Amino acid sequence: MAEAGLRFGIQLPVQSQSTIYCEHWETEAGPAELAQAAQAADRLGYAYVACCDHVAIPRRLAGAMGATWYDPVSTLGWLAALTTRTRLLSHVAVAPLRHPLLSAKQYATLDLLSGGRLLLGVGAGHVPEEFEALGVDFHRRGAILDETVQALATALTDEYPEHPGPRFPFSGLAVSPRPVQRPRPPIWVGGSSPAAVRRAARLGEGWLSQGDRVGDLSAQLRLIADVREQSGRSGPFAVNAIPPALYVGEPGWDTGRHALTGKPERLAEALSAYGALGVTHLQLRPRSRSLAEYLEQLEAVATDVLPLVRS
Repeated sequence: MAEAGLRFGIQLPVQSQSTIYCEHWETEAGPAELAQAAQAADRLGYAYVACCDHVAIPRRLAGAMGATWYDPVSTLGWLAALTTRTRLLSHVAVAPLRHPLLSAKQYATLDLLSGGRLLLGVGAGHVPEEFEALGVDFHRRGAILDETVQALATALTDEYPEHPGPRFPFSGLAVSPRPVQRPRPPIWVGGSSPAAVRRAARLGEGWLSQGDRVGDLSAQLRLIADVREQSGRSGPFAVNAIPPALYVGEPGWDTGRHALTGKPERLAEALSAYGALGVTHLQLRPRSRSLAEYLEQLEAVATDVLPLVRS
């Protein structure tokens, strides 16, 4: 089921500022700091950089979620021009909010401009007011996402796609430019509910866990394997997990009780547990008090920790 080897990407700082993970320095940062983070990840060999997605945040949630969420297509397109190797992941685009032809156009263009580096991560969303403002039925978002993923797959594969779906029928319309990747860029589906996991197994080429604990992943992976077998699906399948935040060394400041801190060997052992389960990708986020410390930690993880995991 899994792709060979364990790969490591990062959730980009600055571009989303939820209080769950945002560092204090990020609230005063902007494009310059974001670019430095992406270019460091590119230079250090991280497999991907990831950008989140929300269109609008209601006042009742702004305290916890923050109001700053960069647009993933614009952000990843800009970073494509500033990087050369790292892949570009939307984690996750709230796909039901947009017509799949529009998304196919945007992401096919992004794949072309980046030289085939797109990883298209999609999810159902969770903010009712966002759906209401855009005229989309929040309570049917799962069914809408099902059809959206199928329509996206068709539109990214065929220049003249044929999709007879009930909500998004289209036929005889050219969708060009075409993506570089063949037959199309991979679609990874996010979400940790049973319905989301089944959707990823049925429709996607990968699953984006939303922070499941390592002890819970075995059951999720068994469900994926069962659904893929029942659906007659085979071939490579990516499993992306998000471990706790990392800090290499003794921080000397409060990094929170869930952060993984200490010697490289300790961090490598914790990360290796994910690979042993069948996880193929880990999305990492170093703890930091400044951009300088973030970049130092990003390099320490890449040079001191990850080689121990790979060995």
